[in-house]
Amino acid sequence: MIITKEVEIGGKKLSIETGRFAKQANGSVMVRYGDTMVLVTAVAADEPREGLDYFPLQVEYREKTSAAGKFPGGFIKREGRPSEKEILSARLIDRPIRPMFPSSFVNETQIVASVLSHDGENDADVLGALGASAALCISNIPFNGPVAEVRIGRINGEFVVNPKHQQLLESDIELVVAGTADSIMMVEGESKEVDESELLDALKFAQAEIKKLVDVQLELQKEVNTTKREVIENTSDENLKNEVYQLAEEKYKEIVYSVLTKDERSAKNKELTVSVLEALAEKYPENELDIKNILHDLEKDLMRERILKEGIRLDGRNTQQVRPITIELGVLARTHGSALFTRGETQSLTSLTLGSKSDEQNVDGLFESYSKKFVLHYNFPPFSVGEVGRMTGVGRREIGHGNLAERALKIMIPDEDKFPYAMRLISDILESNGSSSMASVCAGSLALMDGGVPIKKAVAG
Repeated sequence: MIITKEVEIGGKKLSIETGRFAKQANGSVMVRYGDTMVLVTAVAADEPREGLDYFPLQVEYREKTSAAGKFPGGFIKREGRPSEKEILSARLIDRPIRPMFPSSFVNETQIVASVLSHDGENDADVLGALGASAALCISNIPFNGPVAEVRIGRINGEFVVNPKHQQLLESDIELVVAGTADSIMMVEGESKEVDESELLDALKFAQAEIKKLVDVQLELQKEVNTTKREVIENTSDENLKNEVYQLAEEKYKEIVYSVLTKDERSAKNKELTVSVLEALAEKYPENELDIKNILHDLEKDLMRERILKEGIRLDGRNTQQVRPITIELGVLARTHGSALFTRGETQSLTSLTLGSKSDEQNVDGLFESYSKKFVLHYNFPPFSVGEVGRMTGVGRREIGHGNLAERALKIMIPDEDKFPYAMRLISDILESNGSSSMASVCAGSLALMDGGVPIKKAVAG
């Protein structure tokens, strides 16, 4: 049976249809806004993956060039690995839905959003997030949704929901906001310098639109009326929890209330974990994962308790203090600009390369092709956290963090007539203990100034 629900968003009809496409998936919907159409499917494995301490969720977002009446570029003429835009869009879908699954649900789950028609005006990424939530709601997969996502612009002082592509070029705010009917879950975006009150007004405007999209999903869910799978709550034995607390609580307090480096704290935590596991191994031989989860929650609760009661963080700072900062400029002999920014135990070495118009990055997608004169690339090697790991190309996280830092800086890049050069920043994270993306913003701003780029203002994060 084909079921369609409609709602008006931003003066345009948005429809969610199920029962026509991809009927063997656990849940599938076609979301249409204007002539942009996104098919979103949700499938979860029948059996849980035992022994996991994380949720194995995979989100894929794919743009078919045929959706815009185009051929793929290159010799092969077929879509290949996901583009940066597709990876960033997948992350926009992942973030609001991931927290909405029951903590004890560890079945492999895959969301696939496929852009099948594109009108050149309405972006498909927020439709993918809406479709993911709707597909999960009507499926038998346990999901504590619905959630929804909208893009907010501001043109001539007026907020606009899901602005058209051309409207965004005139907007001084671009926010992607996700949430439930009454709460904000995620905010991502950029602006041409707005104050806090204006940002809050934008979030309130977004929340009202999100509620409309949540309500239409609830209507769809009620009509489809699928029975959800039963999830067995992973509740640890209360006796086990008490024994872990008896063994570890006072020792964890000592660690939490001591000013230690990251390495020192990690070593002490590891030592304590091993001692607790050894002490309980005979009595609870099959509960190693449960014990580790209890220890994790205990440490988290003690950290939170100290911050809320005393206003003191792990390294002894209060909530208003920043970590010690050191800055060095011109540290790389042959680059056009460079900066070494160190904040506590987080360090970014950022280099600047200047080029000509021919060095600009050409971007091809469903919208009109364009070139970028400013790019920022972010690298997070495993040695930055003292680990050994495979280095097999750029990961999704690296692409996401690079984009975040790039968007923070690009508003301050000088106009073409004042500085007609292509610019590439590379942020190599050499140490990490908190917010390496914001260290990249600071180091990037410094490297631009070191290279003589007349940025409008310095940027920090």
